[in-house]
Amino acid sequence: MRTILLGLLALTVTAASLPAWAQNLPATPKRPVTDTYFGKTVVDNYRWLEDTKSPEVQAWFKAQGDYTVQTLDQIPGRDQLIKTFEDYDKLLAVRYGEIKRRGTRYFYRKTLPSEKVGKLYVRESKTGPEKLLFDPLTLATDKQKSYAMTAFTPSPNGQLVVIGLQEGGAELSTLRTMTVATKAFRPETIPAVFGGSVDWLPDNSGFLYTPQNSNDPKDPQGNLNTKARLHRLGSSPKADPELFSRTKNPNMGIRPDQYPILYFSNDYTQLYGELSSVDRRANAWFAAPADLGKPTITWKRLAAPTDSVYSYLKIGSRLYLHSVKGAPNGRVLVTDAAAPNPATAKVLLPEGAQNITRLTSTKDYLFVTLSDGINEHLRQYDPRTQQWADVPVPTRGTVGIEPYNPSENNDALVYVTSWNDPGKLYDYNPTGQKLTISPFYVPMNYPGVADLVVVELEVPSHDGTMVPLSLIYRKGLRKDGNAVCLMNGYGAYGISATPYFSRQNLALLNQGIIIAQTHPRGGSEKGDKWYRAGYQTTKPNTWKDFIACGDYLVKNQYTSPQHLIGMGTSAGGVLIGRAITERPDLFAAAISNVSCSNALRFENTPNGPVNAPEFGTVKDSVQCMGLYEMDAFQHVVPGTKYPAVICVGGMNDPRVIVWQPGKLAAALQAASTSGKPVLMQVNYDNGHFTEDKKVAFRNFANMYAFGLWQAGHPAFQPTATAVK
Repeated sequence: MRTILLGLLALTVTAASLPAWAQNLPATPKRPVTDTYFGKTVVDNYRWLEDTKSPEVQAWFKAQGDYTVQTLDQIPGRDQLIKTFEDYDKLLAVRYGEIKRRGTRYFYRKTLPSEKVGKLYVRESKTGPEKLLFDPLTLATDKQKSYAMTAFTPSPNGQLVVIGLQEGGAELSTLRTMTVATKAFRPETIPAVFGGSVDWLPDNSGFLYTPQNSNDPKDPQGNLNTKARLHRLGSSPKADPELFSRTKNPNMGIRPDQYPILYFSNDYTQLYGELSSVDRRANAWFAAPADLGKPTITWKRLAAPTDSVYSYLKIGSRLYLHSVKGAPNGRVLVTDAAAPNPATAKVLLPEGAQNITRLTSTKDYLFVTLSDGINEHLRQYDPRTQQWADVPVPTRGTVGIEPYNPSENNDALVYVTSWNDPGKLYDYNPTGQKLTISPFYVPMNYPGVADLVVVELEVPSHDGTMVPLSLIYRKGLRKDGNAVCLMNGYGAYGISATPYFSRQNLALLNQGIIIAQTHPRGGSEKGDKWYRAGYQTTKPNTWKDFIACGDYLVKNQYTSPQHLIGMGTSAGGVLIGRAITERPDLFAAAISNVSCSNALRFENTPNGPVNAPEFGTVKDSVQCMGLYEMDAFQHVVPGTKYPAVICVGGMNDPRVIVWQPGKLAAALQAASTSGKPVLMQVNYDNGHFTEDKKVAFRNFANMYAFGLWQAGHPAFQPTATAVK
């Protein structure tokens, strides 16, 4: 591969050549760079936008963002939409999350309607009085910045808690350790830990963690060749020993993009070393006993990627494996925990028609989540009696189970939700198979929920494959093609679009908008085959399935092209970007949110190399052509009537760097002849996402208002002179 600069002088788009709506935008120079990939010539007119440290590039993004703000501020329904989000949020009196029991104490995140972010609380018993442990906003010295708690991990005895602290929406956290009794932080701080997760030592003397190499989310070396470390309380983090890494374990074949993590089995008898990556197949070792006092850990292989083990759990002397090898819908295997061997493991639960999506466990019970493609149910297994039983969840939808403390007891929290059901929380005792309403459940009563209709369909894709499609709308819908429809899709990493209740969706549904959730290949709705059929070189199926769903909605008069909004987020940027470049006629508007839009250059982003196993690499001739095919930016054709598009990027986003959606916006602005606007929304106060409700409400209201304006919803139409 070679790169040639075609010119030193910028080829500038003049204001006179722009459509009327863009006359106030600054000119975006074309400075073509030609790359040759395995004999294929590719021109990139906006490579210069990748230098986000350049004052010129920063000025470009600011000008684009300012223009977008000015435009969106003139859409009449936007502010009302924000208010509706806020009003619906207030209807939930309190929101609990991440409830964990350690010793007799219950730790949890709690957010009130009046609060932007959650606070950490503790109770001495499940129903006892609560005590506020930590409010992240007390750290704020700059009131213009947002602060949040990314994670919290109590020690096994419940006397200490590690808290991950986030500033400005960045996903890299600083770890602090708090003494629960005094609510005082210990002196040491550990920066640059992704997500803020740790695993405590069983004696409460310290914890295991894996930091990034840099606190700069845009550092291309930040998440390469990372090292799992041990922190002993009272010691300097700078002296934390390296326990598991490419340099520490040179014979393990660890790749630079693999993220080494360490954690204990629930009973603390084994230590696991796992190489985390976007490849869902476990690459893992174990050590037993886990003697961290020795200079080198003696590792034994647990599972190789060729074993196609997705997860594993230890109960007693047995190790339970979720495997898809020879079983795309998954099966549960059981093997000796002291000498695990996936090849000789016994089949405990054979592959069936339903897809296994998750294993979890309490102290004595194994739980399996199964899905029919959309709706889930739970089964439990008792190793002592070797009996299976169904968990008696009363409703359909997304079902999950979270143990309060799997190291010590069998108590668990069961949750269920659906497209038209805000859901419930239950306490569950597997011994008696009894569900009782949890003390952490808060009843929710939202307007219009009783009038929502859910329809689960399957529609034919380009190759005849039947693709699930979930529709949610209000009773009385007239199928005459006049309804505005927001069609969403993702289709990557094997992540399934399971049913969930969204107050933001409800705000749209109550204005007569149809919500269409697609389930394209690339997710796991229909098992591992479904995932692999929208992965690397098979990725075109993802956006073609999305297009097929849109065609179905139009053909059956749920909506029409002048009323259809397409949306994709993050990896879903491939889906929405290629959908509008392949079928621009199908959509009135598109929302390209923090989107992977320039797949050929994704490896040149901080998060790119670690995602090569999912999308492919330019270093391989076949995968490189697959990346070109999924690159929306490279498929923008001048002179095409594209739909209205809003691209969204975060200046603090470490996952999809801001120039990915930025380059797509620049290309569409120069190419489109439809006269419809192409905007670039730039967020400076969040990253890939944020817990800050105020920021999130504004962000999504902007995107939705833009789409509804362009799709003709009457509540979002400016006056004739307001938006040009």
